[in-house]
Amino acid sequence: MLKNKIKNLTDTNLLLAITIIVFFVMYISAMVFLGEGFLKPQAFLNILGSNAALIIVSCGMSLVMITGGIDISVGGVVALVSMCCAVYLDHHNGSIWGAILISLGIGLLFGLVQGFLVSYLEIQPFIVSLAGMFFARGLTTMVNTNSFNVKHEEFVALKDTRIVIPGLGSYNRLGKYIDAKIEVGVIVAILVVILLFCILRWVKLGRNFYAVGGNPQSALMLGINVKRTKFYSHLICSLLAGVGGFVYFMHVGSGSASHAMGMEMDAIASSIIGGTMLTGGVGNIIGTFFGVISLSTIQNIVTSVGLDDAWWTGITVAAMLCIFLIIQSVVMARKRKAVKG
Repeated sequence: MLKNKIKNLTDTNLLLAITIIVFFVMYISAMVFLGEGFLKPQAFLNILGSNAALIIVSCGMSLVMITGGIDISVGGVVALVSMCCAVYLDHHNGSIWGAILISLGIGLLFGLVQGFLVSYLEIQPFIVSLAGMFFARGLTTMVNTNSFNVKHEEFVALKDTRIVIPGLGSYNRLGKYIDAKIEVGVIVAILVVILLFCILRWVKLGRNFYAVGGNPQSALMLGINVKRTKFYSHLICSLLAGVGGFVYFMHVGSGSASHAMGMEMDAIASSIIGGTMLTGGVGNIIGTFFGVISLSTIQNIVTSVGLDDAWWTGITVAAMLCIFLIIQSVVMARKRKAVKG
């Protein structure tokens, strides 16, 4: 009976189930063996807060990977958005809404250019986004070379805003009840996850992403505009990098050329852990969400057991990636076997 149920699972649902199970096993194990640092609900909410921007960027990355592409410029776009918003608010006394428009504009511009080059000129997405990454990092340094904290009053008030989650608070050592709170960026990230989940599940464009990633030639014969679909995936990815850049900016509250360094790699890793396949055609936004928090949880576990050296985090993330890549290989072998059968 169980074998039949597993056999009937789609590749996407199977990888999603594995990701969710792995996350809960890790987190429950951390609660049991590492204690207080993971027992309080606020600990989990802190993971969401520190990774809200990565969740948004990883969701965009998953869309591109589902179509069989990749975008390694997202970290540079996040850094550029952060620096531009910081300079605009602190040096030019700008408004919050103006900073949001700047973020969306930067993301939209990168999406239009990179999407056009990849889809209509058929240049390899890795090469295009590599150039985009260098361009974004270079522009960030041109905007301002110094790192500084933003002191704009309205922005600081927004950055410090916390939303209380009823019923999830806890008592401290003095017996005082502390409310559980989340950052504004977490709400934005959750809304993005829900929106993209609905698009991939129920909107024609979402189904086109899977079709193009699974087999572009078959998608073309079905009447799907493959070039336009790829263009939209890169456009949405860069636009979400702009949104993620502002959320990241709200979290750190500063501008720096070194911001979001390596975020593109974390986004790719989170997508893979979440069940998105590098070959395209398979992926799930909910899985990407769990991929991000799984990545953060394993990093917190490594720190909690006293392995503070940076290379231990790298080793554990690499091991986790290898495990999920092996799982994906098994799924692909299962798929090929089913096709031959």
